[in-house]
Amino acid sequence: MDQVVNHQDPLVIVRNCRQSYHKDGSADLIVLDDVNLTLQSGEIVGLLGRSGSGKSTLLRIVSGLLKPTDGEVMWRGQPLTGPAAGVAMVFQSFALFPWLTVQENVEIGLEAQGVKKAERDERTEAAIDLIGLGGYDTAYPKELSGGMRQRVGLARALVVHPDLLLMDEPFSALDVLTAETLRTDLIDLWMDKKLPVKSILLVTHNIEEAVLMCDRILVFSSNPGRVAQELKVPFPHPRNRYDTAFRQMVDDIYGIMTRRKAPTAQTAAPVTSFSTPLHPVGTNIMSGLLETLENPPYEGRADLPALAAALQYEADELLPLGETLSLLGFAILEEGDLQITDAGRQFVNAETEERKALFAKTILAHVPLVAEIRKVLDERWNHRASAVRFRDELEDHMSAAYAEETLRTVIAWGRFAELYEYDEEAQQFSLEEEDEETQA
Repeated sequence: MDQVVNHQDPLVIVRNCRQSYHKDGSADLIVLDDVNLTLQSGEIVGLLGRSGSGKSTLLRIVSGLLKPTDGEVMWRGQPLTGPAAGVAMVFQSFALFPWLTVQENVEIGLEAQGVKKAERDERTEAAIDLIGLGGYDTAYPKELSGGMRQRVGLARALVVHPDLLLMDEPFSALDVLTAETLRTDLIDLWMDKKLPVKSILLVTHNIEEAVLMCDRILVFSSNPGRVAQELKVPFPHPRNRYDTAFRQMVDDIYGIMTRRKAPTAQTAAPVTSFSTPLHPVGTNIMSGLLETLENPPYEGRADLPALAAALQYEADELLPLGETLSLLGFAILEEGDLQITDAGRQFVNAETEERKALFAKTILAHVPLVAEIRKVLDERWNHRASAVRFRDELEDHMSAAYAEETLRTVIAWGRFAELYEYDEEAQQFSLEEEDEETQA
């Protein structure tokens, strides 16, 4: 029997939430923009989106650990001004204390609350038994598997009997089978009303996980993070991931996450701006995906969920590949499908040296940062340029992490295309000797 949602008693209300970070001498970096969320008692809500879409930031805002730049957060009808009482969190990285036993790790929150030892022991034992680790009370984290360590993290969160359980990609560090077992166990406990929580807010980038576990899903777009669409999941538990309606919903969400205006198969991709972050996608991976797409059974066009399943990729791994191929004009990513273009076919059918030449022409045309690096090198008398100037310019438009990732990507792409060389120790771009002689 499904949990009954009490629409009269919202636990959390987030209104017009905006989170930005000031950058000296440049525009603010906006992480979240105009996000709204209402979380009721008795429901599991998923925040689904790509890495960098602000999901974890929103989780920190809901917990009261981070104050939004604009907007307000209400916790049980009152403005949230600090860490919310009655909220617990489960992290991706387990976050256990290695020098403490399972029991000591689980009870540490109760100890901080001043709960007396007799009650601590009773509640800790109950939480450990609940999540299936009875008998491991005296074990240390190093003696446990990844799945068992995450169970300890879950028990530590549940032992304080929170009203709201926040889960930040709790299964992403686990192998597929372990993650599936833990998901199933958690849902079983939820449906049997054995979890001492009123609601769960789950951050994930796994589309199937969201449809499998959640009552509602907020699909986030990126740069900045916004709620692109809110979806109600109509299926009762337990859910069958192979059911036609379930698969259709997964497919629809892929469509939402790839919905955009795109060029036709015969036209070039639009030129991106200098400040567009680039995904760290290698040329070998691009080549492999294009070859897969061009050949049977896809014959040039693939449904993303089917392609992800065949390649054993999650959405957060496949979408950056598709977006990069779209950026370069090698494929079209739209409405949950990936379709190769004429330029992509030309690349697939080319020999190695011709591929390099085609790739060089493509990135010069579609990646302004590459074109700018090459232009500076051509104009400099010594045909050298420090990476620092390009990194600094990128950081005027994006976070330091995205700037570094983007710079590393253009370094790799430019090397493959033989447009320039890069000295890691000196952090310096330069032209190859043949190009220098030509310039001279």
